[in-house]
Amino acid sequence: MTMHSVANHAIGKAAKDNIFGASAAAKAAAAKVGAENIVNATIGAILDDNEKLVILPTVDKAFRSLTDDMYFSYAPISGLPDFLKLVQDDCFGESRPKGYIKAVATAGGSGAIHHAIWNYSEPGDTVLTSDWYWGPYKVFCRDMNRKLATYKMLTDDNKYNLPALTEKVTEILTKQNSLVVIINTPAHNPTGYSLTSEDIANVIAMLKKATADNGKKVTLVLDVAYIDYAGEREEVRKVFKNLSDLPENIIGLVAYSLSKGYTMYGQRCGALINVTASEEQSQEFADVNQYTSRATWSNINHGAMQTLVSILTDPAMKEDIRKERAHYYSLIQSRGDLFAKEAKECGLKMVPYIAGFFISIPCKDSKAVCDKLHEDNIFAVPLAAGVRVAVCAISTKKVKGMAAKIKAAIDAVEK
Repeated sequence: MTMHSVANHAIGKAAKDNIFGASAAAKAAAAKVGAENIVNATIGAILDDNEKLVILPTVDKAFRSLTDDMYFSYAPISGLPDFLKLVQDDCFGESRPKGYIKAVATAGGSGAIHHAIWNYSEPGDTVLTSDWYWGPYKVFCRDMNRKLATYKMLTDDNKYNLPALTEKVTEILTKQNSLVVIINTPAHNPTGYSLTSEDIANVIAMLKKATADNGKKVTLVLDVAYIDYAGEREEVRKVFKNLSDLPENIIGLVAYSLSKGYTMYGQRCGALINVTASEEQSQEFADVNQYTSRATWSNINHGAMQTLVSILTDPAMKEDIRKERAHYYSLIQSRGDLFAKEAKECGLKMVPYIAGFFISIPCKDSKAVCDKLHEDNIFAVPLAAGVRVAVCAISTKKVKGMAAKIKAAIDAVEK
C-alpha cells in the first residue's frame, strides 16, 4: 500500500459535494439537449424567468463605482470599521437585541459558521443541528475534528420539534461541557421552513433550563443567510429580540451573508455577529475570531465590504435595494407557492414551505429518485433526508408540472 502523503487527520477527506455534482450533471445534459429542455433545480442563486443570474442593480452600481484602492488594497483583518457597524444594523434592523454586540468580517456565511464551530466547540465535541441541514455543516465539523448530530426538526403535524431538540441537548450535555447548536432560520436551507419568534424564545428558555446550575455552556448559532428573502423585512427580524439579556453561559452568534441578500455570491463576504451578556465576553469574541481569521484567510474582500457601506450610507440606494429585493422575493415566493399548490393536488408530501430559495421533499432513497428524474431532464439535489429543489433558480413556466413528475419518480423508486 502506498504511504499516505498527508497527516493522519487529513486521510480520507474528499468533498464529494452533492450540490455541485448535481449541477454538473445538469450542465452536461444542457449541452446535449439544450438548456431550454432541462430543469436545473440545483443552483442556490436567483435566476430570473429567462434563467439569467440576477445581480441586484443597486449592488452592481455601488460595486462598479468604487475607487481602485477600495478594490485592491488590504482591509483590516476584522473588517472595515464602518462595515462592522453597518452589518449589525443591516442584520438586526429594528430588532437589535439587548446585550454586548460585536461583529467580525468572514468569508461569506460559510466563514461565519467555520469560526463559530472552531472557536465555540472543543476538539472531539458533537455539534447539533436539525435532520434537514445544509450539507457543509458536516464537512466543517469533520475537518475540525468535531462530529455532527441531528434531531428531527418537525413533529408529525409539521410544528417545530422542541421536544426532540431538548432530548438531544440533554443527551449531549451529559457527555461534554459545552455545545454548539446551529439553527438555520428564517427561510431554512434546504426546506424553506421558518421558526417563529415564539419558537426561538422556547429554544432559548429550554437552553437556559438545560444549563442551569450545572456549569454547562451552550452557543446558539442562528444561520440567517436567507433572511432577506424570508418575508417582510422587519417582521422576520423579530426573532433577534429573543437574544436579549442572555445569561453568561448562553452565547448568541448570528451568521450573516452578503451572498444572497446582496447577490454577491462569488465575492465571499459575510459576518459573524456576537450577542453576549458581558463586555469581557464580547471582547473575547472579537479577539479570538480576528486571530482565527488571520490563521485562515487573513482578511476579507475589501470591495464587497465597501459596497455594503456605500449602499447603507446612501438613503436612496438603501431604499432602491430593498425594492429590488422585494421584487425577487415575490418572484421566488410565487414559484414556491405554485410548487406547493401542485404538490398538494398530486399528493406529493413536502416539508412546509414558508419562504426562501429551496423546497424539500422527504423520500427514502434521494439519490435513486434524483437519478430517475434525469429521465425527465429534471436535476435536483439528493440529501440525506430527501430531495432539494431550488425554486430560486427555476423559471416559473418550468415549475409548473414539476411536482407531479417528482411524485411519479418517488413512486417508481419506492414501489
